Amino acid sequence: MNTIQIIFSVFLKEYKINLRNFNNVLTFLFFFFISIFVFVFAIGPNKEILNHTGVGILWALLILSSTLSLKKYYQDDFENGSIIITHMSGLSYELISLIKVFSHFFFIQLPFLISLPIASILINLEIEKISLLLLSFFIGSFILSCLGSISSSMNLLNKNNFSLGSIIVMIFSIPVIIFSVGIVNSEENFLPLLKILTGIAFIFFAITPWVSAFCIKLALANK
Repeated sequence: MNTIQIIFSVFLKEYKINLRNFNNVLTFLFFFFISIFVFVFAIGPNKEILNHTGVGILWALLILSSTLSLKKYYQDDFENGSIIITHMSGLSYELISLIKVFSHFFFIQLPFLISLPIASILINLEIEKISLLLLSFFIGSFILSCLGSISSSMNLLNKNNFSLGSIIVMIFSIPVIIFSVGIVNSEENFLPLLKILTGIAFIFFAITPWVSAFCIKLALANK
C-alpha cells in the first residue's frame, strides 16, 4: 500500500468517525446559535449597535464553539493506540497531524461556515458583508484548526488540565479576530488585511505539523 492509499484510508477513517459522532457537531452548532440569541437579547433592539459589534460577537462565539471539539482531537487515537498503528503503517507524525488538521477543518469548521449566513441574519449584518465574512472565516477557521492541533497535542502532555488547550487557542486567535473583523468592517480596500490573514494561515500551516508531532512523540515517550 503506497503513501497516497494510506493517507486516503486514514482520512476515510476520520470521515466515518465524524459521521458516527455527527451529534457532537450538532451540539457545537446548537451552542453557537444559542449564544447568538443570548447576545442579541442582551444588547437589545438597537440594530446599529448589533450591526457594529455583530461580526466581533460571531467570531468570539465561533472560537468558543471550536474549542469544544479540542478534547477529541488526538485524545481517543492516543489512548486506543491507533495513532501508533497509523505511524507504523508508514506515515510520519507530521503527516498524521496534517491529516488531522484537514479532517477537523472539513468536518468541524465547514458546518459552521455553512451556518454563517443564517447567523449573519440574526445579527442584522448587511448582505454585502456576508461574503467577506465567509471569506475571512474560510481562512481563519483553517488557522483555528491548526491551533487546535497544537493545543490538543500539548494537552496530551497535561492530562489533568484540558483548559490549557483552550487558553492557547484564545491567545493566538486574537490576531485572527482582529484581521477577520477588519476585513468585514473595512469600507474601502480589504485586500491588505486579507493578505495578512492568509500569511498567518501559511505560517501556522508550516509550523503546526512539527510542533504537534513533537508533542505527540513526547507524550508517547512518557505514556
